[in-house]
Amino acid sequence: MPETDGWVVERRSITHPDAAALVEAVQQEYVARYGGRDESPVDPRDFEDPLGRFFVGYLDGEPVATGAWRRSPVRALGADVTAEVKRMYVVPAAQRRGLARRMLAHLEATAAAEGIEALVLETGMKQPEAIELYLSSGYEPVPGFGHYCGSELSRCFGRRI
Repeated sequence: MPETDGWVVERRSITHPDAAALVEAVQQEYVARYGGRDESPVDPRDFEDPLGRFFVGYLDGEPVATGAWRRSPVRALGADVTAEVKRMYVVPAAQRRGLARRMLAHLEATAAAEGIEALVLETGMKQPEAIELYLSSGYEPVPGFGHYCGSELSRCFGRRI
């Protein structure tokens, strides 16, 4: 993974202006790829203590990435305490620099520090770069869950941390 100087990850509220702008950008990406916004339920409180965390990645002071986790009732990979990865995104101008992989590692570390045993996530078939990131990071397919469970476009993954 290439090193990227100037990369800083900060915990933010999902309603922080930088976070909100990036969440809207990823929603527009979903519109382009799937024809509509992600309609899975998200409560901003899910990313506050003690339920979860939301992070913004900055490159040379500019907000370029998001990643979050929230505690989940999903049981996978023999873990009793899981969290779901949400809102992984890197703006196009900052892609292909290893930032998504670094954000994912940050999510894993912060979740593990809070007693999370495994992370689970849902992504879509029209996001092959996301699927490749998760598979190459040690995630494996898990049974479907969540809002898009049963959709032919949905793929779910998990990893013990």
